[in-house]
Amino acid sequence: MKKLPLIIASGIVASAFTSVASARDYIEVVGSSTVYPFSTVVAETFGNKTKFKTPKIESTGTGGGMKLFCSGTGVNTPDITNASRRIKKSEFDSCQENGVKEILEIQVGFDGIAIANSNAAPQMKLTRKDLFLALAAKVPGAKEGELVANPYQTWKDVNPALPATKIEVIGPPPTSGTRDAFVELALEGGCDTFKFIKALKKTDKNLHKETCHAVREDGFYVEAGENDNLIVQKLEKNPDALGIFGFSFLDQNSDKVQGSNIDGVDISFESIADGSYTVSRPLYFYVKSAHVGKIPGIAEFLTEFVDEESFGEEGYLTDKGLIPMPEEDREMIRDNAKSLKALSL
Repeated sequence: MKKLPLIIASGIVASAFTSVASARDYIEVVGSSTVYPFSTVVAETFGNKTKFKTPKIESTGTGGGMKLFCSGTGVNTPDITNASRRIKKSEFDSCQENGVKEILEIQVGFDGIAIANSNAAPQMKLTRKDLFLALAAKVPGAKEGELVANPYQTWKDVNPALPATKIEVIGPPPTSGTRDAFVELALEGGCDTFKFIKALKKTDKNLHKETCHAVREDGFYVEAGENDNLIVQKLEKNPDALGIFGFSFLDQNSDKVQGSNIDGVDISFESIADGSYTVSRPLYFYVKSAHVGKIPGIAEFLTEFVDEESFGEEGYLTDKGLIPMPEEDREMIRDNAKSLKALSL
């Protein structure tokens, strides 16, 4: 009988390993909902082809996963956290303060962030500037250098070339790596098309970040939790709405939803791989080196994840929508995984 990955909740109370016998006999993984399906497939493959138990995977969101991961070491803390963005310096420092000293960083590949709508509606053709003006908390006003509370209610208000439908974008919460990446890549990209705002990077970094990253909270952006399926369901019911999630999820639901054209480029495997699709990002997972050798199978799980048959150009993860890294980068990742090279920030 196939061993299927299970979803469990992780405790956040750190405890030291007292002996190998007291350790868990399975790997525990938390983190990104975007990396979750890739990690789940690797876990199932690993469980079926080795003597080890199938790792248990939980989708907590990138931020939630980092909090659990950095809470300490020991059997009551997760061994690995998935992330749809790179670990933040504040998270790394939290890990260090809580005794999670040696951290291995593994880049899995790339993913694009889809801004999607129902197949029943026309495809949207947007720019990052359109997205910023539609979703930012504050936008440029009538006076030069002025920032005002976002007044835009329809897409046509934002750009006369767009339809006169109400702005409604359904997306992930602040704990999500997808939200972080969308804000950084799409909103900040659009924000910086305004010269006076871009100039703030040199004069007032905090104000620049606040201006470019703050999402409006007046009902035009709707948080849908970490459940991408829920977003798709809402898009099916409301063809005027847009939703935000990873390319792999778009690919798996192409019979229901379609990606918007962003800055003149359609989202696709090829456009993400060659960098022409501007709203794309790397995907990661992080491993506690202190747990290797204490929790059975971690080193072997790493080997499975970074094998050419999994994350290579013809690997089984590409069938799930993962965009592979260049060959030389994959070789470096394999070397780092084998040596447990510690991350330093």
